[in-house]
Amino acid sequence: MLRWKEYLLIAGISIILISIIFITGQPDTDNNEIEPEGSIESHDYTVTTTENELDDSESVANKIFIKGSDTILPVSNAESKAYMKLHPETDIIVIGGGSSLGIASFMEGEVEIAMASRKIKDSEIEEATEKGIQPVETIIAWDGIAVIVNKNNQLNSLSLGQLKKIYTGEVTNWKDVGGADEEIEVLVRDASSGTYAFFKENVLENNEYTSDAFTEPNTEAVVREVESNSSAIGYIGLAYLDDSVKTIGLGTGDTIAYPETESILKGEYPLSRPLQYYTNGEPRGHLKDYIDFVLSDQGQEIIEDVGYLPIA
Repeated sequence: MLRWKEYLLIAGISIILISIIFITGQPDTDNNEIEPEGSIESHDYTVTTTENELDDSESVANKIFIKGSDTILPVSNAESKAYMKLHPETDIIVIGGGSSLGIASFMEGEVEIAMASRKIKDSEIEEATEKGIQPVETIIAWDGIAVIVNKNNQLNSLSLGQLKKIYTGEVTNWKDVGGADEEIEVLVRDASSGTYAFFKENVLENNEYTSDAFTEPNTEAVVREVESNSSAIGYIGLAYLDDSVKTIGLGTGDTIAYPETESILKGEYPLSRPLQYYTNGEPRGHLKDYIDFVLSDQGQEIIEDVGYLPIA
C-alpha cells in the first residue's frame, strides 16, 4: 500500500513539473504581438486610401484606339506621339491595316477613330447606323497619289488613259506607252486599302484590276519593289515618296501634272484626295481634344513634316 502511495506522490510531482515547464516555455505574446488564434480579423489589413489617392489610382489613362489607312498611319503615329508628350495621361494606340479594316473595326465599336484615305461608303454608313454608330467625318489633311516607276525607266509621264490600260491589263509592255521593250509588272495594294479603292474608282473607272497584278501588303512594300524592279509600276501616298523611285506625271488633255503642293491644292493633279478620320458622332472629351490638336497649327505642321498637305 505504501509503495502505491509513493507512486501517486511521484506521479503528482512529475505532473506539476511538466506543467511549469510548459507554461514558462510559451512565447511572450505581449512582447511579440502575436494575436490569439481566431482573432486575426481584429487587425485591419486593408489598404486605407485617401480620397485624393483613390482618384490617382483610378485615373487610368484615357485610351484612344485609332485604326485603318496605312496612308494616314505615319500621320497618326507622329500626331499621337506629340500629343502624348503634352498629355501623358492619355494613351493613344495606332494600328494600320487599311481603310476598310479601320472602318469595319469602327463600325463594331472596337476603335474610337477610323483612319480612311477614301470616303466612307453609303453601305458602310447604313450598316454602322443599324449598329448604333453615327459616322462623323473630319478631314485632317490632303494627299496626292503618286504613280511611281523604277529610276531607270525612261518614261516621265503617262496619260490617265494609258495608266488605266496598264492597270486593267490592256497594255502589258512598256514599249506600248513609249518605254522600253519590257513586260510591265503591275503592283497594287490589297483590297482593304483605301488607296486601292480610290485608284480603282478614279483611274480604272471602277473596272477590275488586271488579274496579273501583284498585291503588296503595304505601301513600303510597293516602294521597295519599284526601287529594285526596273519593270514595276505602283501607286503610293505622298508621305512615302522619296528619291529611291521616280514619280510619273499624269496627263489630262494637254496638261501634265505632278503630285506637288500647288497642283494638288489647285485641283490640277487628277489624283488629289482628302485624308479623314471617322468618329462615332461629334468627338467629345479627350477624343475631341486630340482631334483639335491634329487640326491646330502645331498638328498641321506635323502633317507637313510627314509629307502631306495641311487643310488650310
